[in-house]
Amino acid sequence: MIESEEVKQTTTELFEQSLSQSQEERYTLRLYVAGTTLQSVTALQNIKKICEEHLQGRYDLEVIDIYQQTEAVISDNIVAVPTLIKKLPMPLQKIIGNLSNTEKVLIGLNIVPKK
Repeated sequence: MIESEEVKQTTTELFEQSLSQSQEERYTLRLYVAGTTLQSVTALQNIKKICEEHLQGRYDLEVIDIYQQTEAVISDNIVAVPTLIKKLPMPLQKIIGNLSNTEKVLIGLNIVPKK
């Protein structure tokens, strides 16, 4: 019986450790925009708000203007803007649009909303 209790305790500890690590994961995000168009500005405002509310202190956001960095557009295979790419944590995800539907963005980024 002692072995079983030790295994159970170890499993619980590993689960709790894994859970705390997933809550502390850093997100690496890249937002592609087209200059200062309304859609691009709206997408930037929306993702900043989402990140501050749900990933505060746990994200890196890089904003790329397709007019200034065309090589990045090709390397990330961007077909529409604005586009948000979640590079980390894996899996890689792409979300196209102005990111105004917070629930869909959270699902796309695999973020559990704060209650």
